[in-house]
Amino acid sequence: MTAAEHKPVTRSIMLQTLCTPCANFCRYCLLSWNGRVSGADWDRSAALAKRFSEWMKKNRPELKFDFAFGCSMEHPKLIEAVDFLNSIGSVMGRFLQLDGMRMRTDPELDALFSSLSAHGVEHVDFTFYGTEAYHDRFAARRGDHELMLRSIRFALAAHIAVTADMPLTGENIGMANSVVDELRRLGCGDIRFRIPHGEGRGALLEPVRLKISEFEALEAGIRPLLNRAVFKTEGEWLDMAQRGELAPESNRSLLISLTPQNIGEMEAMQVERIISEAERLDEEYYAAFPDFAALAETYGDKNGERLFSRRDLFHYYRKSYALEHGVKVYDVTDETQTGSRRY
Repeated sequence: MTAAEHKPVTRSIMLQTLCTPCANFCRYCLLSWNGRVSGADWDRSAALAKRFSEWMKKNRPELKFDFAFGCSMEHPKLIEAVDFLNSIGSVMGRFLQLDGMRMRTDPELDALFSSLSAHGVEHVDFTFYGTEAYHDRFAARRGDHELMLRSIRFALAAHIAVTADMPLTGENIGMANSVVDELRRLGCGDIRFRIPHGEGRGALLEPVRLKISEFEALEAGIRPLLNRAVFKTEGEWLDMAQRGELAPESNRSLLISLTPQNIGEMEAMQVERIISEAERLDEEYYAAFPDFAALAETYGDKNGERLFSRRDLFHYYRKSYALEHGVKVYDVTDETQTGSRRY
């Protein structure tokens, strides 16, 4: 049985343009940032997003629609961009992921977060890879750790909610207590652990993927910062699959990525056709692979102690299957291009 035989329902659509640079070169990067922006022009993309939004409200009001830009939030006219995002109801006008921003002085940070708050930003997020020296090496930029701490201070002063998350590996697990303590001293109450995915440059972290024994060595008081309902050992996922407790992924979100190469074609297409083309890519990709249970039977380790999300473990197995069977299919999991997420 292939994963495509359980045809999912499209629930949401994200339109994006990766038109802004990132100041970091992190070892762990979903977008595999290489110093060159790959997204379409902002103005053309925003015009298409407005048309998309208006069509969706009229014809597909049951679908959630958002528009976003990247590879960082360092838009040259950030406040205008936030205003536009809010005008079309995109969640990115209220929530910003602020990794990879340029260096700023304290007065500049004060002005930035005061303006963001005044223009509707309610929540910001930062990623910490470890303590200062390790984080700066990981992000490939000296001073990045300190910039984020100062940013949190000014965001909280502007009454913007802050989330700080830390991807845990076997390499940085010993720093988790120190990172949490520092963030709590700063006043950040929403701190979350997660297990890095294997997408983009995340594949480079596979050799240091966290094991359950390493996780359980953490102080008991901070272990709940990792959602163990989402991140389980490979063995735990396989036990659930064997007991029939993993229902097929019945929903999907579509990601439509605008580039200089496709923006003209997208502008000329009807919105419904853009959606149907993205759905077709999703279905062709999943048709090329067996379902999770079948892949797990072949590639799974029932005693596996490494921690995964279900999506990431499925992705790991599909990569193994593609390598063994020579599968060559358009990759809808590559978030630099049009694709999908099933859940």
